[in-house]
Amino acid sequence: MPLYISLTNLTEQGRKTIKSRPERVREVNKEIVSMGGKIVAQYATLGAYDFITIIEADSNEAVMSIAVELSARGTLTVNTLPAIEVDRFISRAWAPPSTKR
Repeated sequence: MPLYISLTNLTEQGRKTIKSRPERVREVNKEIVSMGGKIVAQYATLGAYDFITIIEADSNEAVMSIAVELSARGTLTVNTLPAIEVDRFISRAWAPPSTKR
């Protein structure tokens, strides 16, 4: 199943929610699952992003639907990147060109 990296920042409203109800993170993760995604890993981070989440989803459209639904609530902004495992990348991207004519 395709992998995606979701880089998330909380809005002011989202920070207030997390401060008063930190368990909301797990509730949102359950919602992601109900929308067709699978949380592979998730980290709260310092720096440019508040959370980094690795998600499996059926397609770009599926993960886009999840991102739109979550960000439309006004509690977070999200930047989602498709991810390719390194071994798969190496086997496909660096394969020698075909010599067939």
